[in-house]
Amino acid sequence: MNSTYRAMQVTRPGILELVERPIPSPGVGEVLIRIEACGMCGADVADIEGADPALQPPRVPGHEVVGRIAALGAHAPSIWKRGQRVGVGRLGGHCNECAPCRQGRFTLCQNQPFVGATRDGGYAEMMVARATALVAIPDELDAEDAAPILCAGIATFNALKKSGAQAGDTVAILGIGGLGHMAVQYARHMGFRVIAVGRGSDIAADALALGAHRYIDTDVEDAAARLREMGGAQAIVAAIGDPATVAALAGGLAPRGRLVLLGAGKDPLPVSSGQLVVGEREIVGSLTGTPYENEKTLAFSVLAGIRPMIEVMPFERANEAYQKMRSGAARFRMVLTMAGAGR
Repeated sequence: MNSTYRAMQVTRPGILELVERPIPSPGVGEVLIRIEACGMCGADVADIEGADPALQPPRVPGHEVVGRIAALGAHAPSIWKRGQRVGVGRLGGHCNECAPCRQGRFTLCQNQPFVGATRDGGYAEMMVARATALVAIPDELDAEDAAPILCAGIATFNALKKSGAQAGDTVAILGIGGLGHMAVQYARHMGFRVIAVGRGSDIAADALALGAHRYIDTDVEDAAARLREMGGAQAIVAAIGDPATVAALAGGLAPRGRLVLLGAGKDPLPVSSGQLVVGEREIVGSLTGTPYENEKTLAFSVLAGIRPMIEVMPFERANEAYQKMRSGAARFRMVLTMAGAGR
């Protein structure tokens, strides 16, 4: 193993710089990962654009990481072996000590880092991760395909499981992008009547090919009214964060329907209390999942043949890939590969 590795760090807000760093040693309960692929997520925008210039060393973004364990720190659990394929998502590993952890609510750990934001992530050839964050990667999945499932996959898969919908129910997916294109596939294979809702006709063919039974273009149709004509949606999974758009579609919920929010933002959601009380409708938030749930998502993806639609670039072109993702031109996820890792 070389003494250094290459990484794309945020030297100043909005700019990724290729640098060489000394290879770190994993600490207690940690592992060192030799990275093979890292997906790009919309959440990376805040990590890159809002980076703190005073942070030293500058942060390495990326939280859809797939690679192999290169070294084990002291007291790393025995289930993990050197050379084993593993992944890391947004949540950087629970502490096993705080109140939520003691209750088994690991996604709500109060001492958990966010990979790529408060802890270095995967736009690099190597990274250190807490063992409690590790996800076992099935042999049937290529690293490039597995990477987006660790964030976009688990987020949408878990949201659908929390939606309360049952096989045969109508489920609407709002936003057919990096998250939504995964949600459509999962929803179809879960047995739902899938209604894809997006803006513009250019995405219609993709939505239908991914498994949607119908596509509603909000530029030309009142999506909430169309859903009501179908009897209402038992669940709406909002894969976008624009409050006005989400609130407008909430009018298409069936009685006792549930709106599941994935897009996190600071702006309030303008939904009237009458919509909720009359019809006993619900709004819930859904935050990714545990490593175990991530493994269930990967297993379901293998079983059902679900894969993300990706465009792959070498990680040296991370700035180019980032700009394409940020502009919305990607169909649908950008993935960086580290072919030079371990050179």
